[in-house]
Amino acid sequence: MSDTPQTDVSRPSALPTATLLQRSIPQAIIDQNSDEYLDSIEEEWNKKVDLEVETLVDGMVDLVGLASINDKDKFRIAQESFQAQARAESMVRAANSLLSITHSMKLLLLLSDEAQIAHRRDAELKVVQEEKEKAKEQVAVLLDEMLRGRSR
Repeated sequence: MSDTPQTDVSRPSALPTATLLQRSIPQAIIDQNSDEYLDSIEEEWNKKVDLEVETLVDGMVDLVGLASINDKDKFRIAQESFQAQARAESMVRAANSLLSITHSMKLLLLLSDEAQIAHRRDAELKVVQEEKEKAKEQVAVLLDEMLRGRSR
C-alpha cells in the first residue's frame, strides 16, 4: 500500500484552454443605447415565439395530412403512426417551450415594469399633494376661526 492517505478531496488543476465566464462582448452591443438594446431583446423574444408557433402550426398541418383515410397496408399505417408520434413529440416540446417563454415574460413584466411603477408612484404623489393642499386649507380655515374668536 502507498504511504499517501486516500481522500475524496478534489485536486483542481489548471486547464490550458479554460475560458469559463470569459465572454467577449461585441463593441456594437456596448455602444447601444437603452432603447436599441431593449428593441433587440424584444426582437429575440419575438423570434423565439415565432419559431415555436411555426413548429406547432407545421405539426398540425402534418398531423392532418397523415390522418387521411385511404386504402393503406400495415407498413404504411405503421409508418404514418411513427411520423404522427414524432410530430406530436416535437409539438409537445414546442408547447412546453412556449409555456416557458410566457412564464419568463411574465416574470420580466412583474419584476422590471418600471413604467408602471413610475406611473403608480406619480399617481400616488398627485393624490398625496392634493391631500396636503386640502389639509393646508383646513388648517388655514381653523386658524382663522380661532384667531377671530380670540379677537372678539
